[in-house]
Amino acid sequence: MEDEEAEAVLRAVARQIKLWREAAGLKQTELGARIGYGEDLVSAVERAVRVPQPEFLDAADEVLNAGGKLSAMKEDVEKARYPKKVRDLKKQEDESVELGAYANHYVHGLLQTPEYARALYAMRRPAYTEEEIDRYVGARMARQAVFERVPRPTLTFVQEEVTLRRPIGGRTVLRKQLEHLLEVAALRHVEIQVMPNDREDHAGMGGPFRVLRLRKGRTVAHEEGQTYSRLISDNREVQLLEVRYGIIRAQALPPRESLTFIEEVLGEET
Repeated sequence: MEDEEAEAVLRAVARQIKLWREAAGLKQTELGARIGYGEDLVSAVERAVRVPQPEFLDAADEVLNAGGKLSAMKEDVEKARYPKKVRDLKKQEDESVELGAYANHYVHGLLQTPEYARALYAMRRPAYTEEEIDRYVGARMARQAVFERVPRPTLTFVQEEVTLRRPIGGRTVLRKQLEHLLEVAALRHVEIQVMPNDREDHAGMGGPFRVLRLRKGRTVAHEEGQTYSRLISDNREVQLLEVRYGIIRAQALPPRESLTFIEEVLGEET
């Protein structure tokens, strides 16, 4: 567990599963056999060591005659499944009316396909477990709900050319990722720009970041490094990054030319 909030939710769910199982007079082995899971997994869930999948909760609810009480916990469990830094960032994104992001090493998380995201997490060192990779990929995909939110926020992205060419996950994954960029860029509230490698003057050499203008007029920023994820609320720092992002956008290719650029790169990959 990375935080007390998630741990408290999962322990509460685990306690309820155990209470309902005991009330039904079933052992962990018997419950597992009836819902299609092993005793070890049931035990791990009841000890809050493993996060129960939605299918687990639905099956347990039916077998234990919980009347929907266990199934109703799926939403809370789903939120607790994500790392705290992801939940905090998603909260800011959900409250934003305008979001601008500059990415220089890989395609920005909000623009990634599941395959591309999985490839990124799979190459992390020290290595993640498969369960951790599933957790992080699921969290990243959940954040993409910001594209469907109503009213629509204004979303702008600046991608370094190298992020369009680096074959993370292999050529097939890269082609699908480039196609996805073109699909997202077709949305009326989204603009994607490319920063070509040949730019001599570049305001973004300090690294990736994002700026978020929230509903009540407040603006915050966010940056992430090798070992940290930092939300920036100090007005002076935020204003500096706002100005920097504006310059980066001015130095990058305009949106329409950027789409043509992405199409050309995709053509080279086919």
